[in-house]
Amino acid sequence: MSIVLAVVGILLALPTTAEEDAGPWSFRLYFDGGYGASSTEPDNGLWRSKGTTFKLDSPQLNLAMGVARKKPTAQSRWGVSFGLQTGVDTENLVTSSPPPENEPISQAETLRHLYRANFSYLFSAGSGLRLTAGLINSYVGYESYLAIENPNYTRGYILDTVPYFLVGVETAYSPSDVVDLGFYVVTGFNYLADPNDDPSFGFSVAWQAIPGLTLRQNLYYGPDQVDASLEFWRFLSDTIVEWKTDHFLLAAAFDYGTEKRAAEAGQPRDDWISAALWARWLIGDHWSLGLRPEFLQDDGGLATASEQRLRAFAATLKYEFRPARHNRLVASLEVRTDRSTGDGGGFYEGPDNDLVEDQSLVLLGLLWSFDR
Repeated sequence: MSIVLAVVGILLALPTTAEEDAGPWSFRLYFDGGYGASSTEPDNGLWRSKGTTFKLDSPQLNLAMGVARKKPTAQSRWGVSFGLQTGVDTENLVTSSPPPENEPISQAETLRHLYRANFSYLFSAGSGLRLTAGLINSYVGYESYLAIENPNYTRGYILDTVPYFLVGVETAYSPSDVVDLGFYVVTGFNYLADPNDDPSFGFSVAWQAIPGLTLRQNLYYGPDQVDASLEFWRFLSDTIVEWKTDHFLLAAAFDYGTEKRAAEAGQPRDDWISAALWARWLIGDHWSLGLRPEFLQDDGGLATASEQRLRAFAATLKYEFRPARHNRLVASLEVRTDRSTGDGGGFYEGPDNDLVEDQSLVLLGLLWSFDR
């Protein structure tokens, strides 16, 4: 907390001229506090199979974050980004799944508090080729790790089952005004685990087909088991379509992941598929309504560590206002229903944490962002 207060003091002391605002440096502070009331009221207070906002029935600091960035430009080609974070949303970054594939690295509990730690350089090739190395944001998934950026307060299972962060090298290039390309060499699907020493690879292409309509395809391929033989590499395809106007947003995503399990009897190939649809209406200057139905089929337990099928629907009402320059406040009310079926499915319920198929939630969130 003392670090956060110190950063706040530094930011508030900075000059606020237009020239300063237009410079290459930017700063952000972020806070997400919430309360989730569940119909199941489990004794352990946990939302099973959820990676973020997974603590229920008591007030929680879901995320507090501060980050400073220097953007690389043609006038100053080096860039840097460094940020710290804490809260509930960071806890499951360190996996609790069985080893050896998911054995956390030795400093995982410390490193989960890093939000960014990377350097970048902008080359003069074409319209500009940017190389970034270190701890970077994941290129996979539609929703943001920061709930304030999303139509809904909670993130979907579709995002909680792919990486939020990666460690490695990103190469970004835009061959035209409507096409963006990304190439990635990273340490693996889980940046805080170290099953082997071989790299994984990623590719991303985004195409603005017409104004407001964007198509994006993300691919991941790499070894995420102790046995790094090519036949056991994990493959993930992440397909996203977004249509956006000033007052309306409609987006859809479909993921397919597969991996042959080296350490299991018979070495079976497990797959998962997940899909989600987002709709958001901006109502006037302050209100918005977001809807998200989603589905995840994980019959082999590869994505969620449980053999299950998940269905969920979330409806979120947000009120946003800006009380001061650089400040953004959002109050969120979300109602959602979840269903988990299958041999390993279920949500915790009651004093004995029994597993039941259905869960209903009402969530309140207060989010604040300071951007400068």
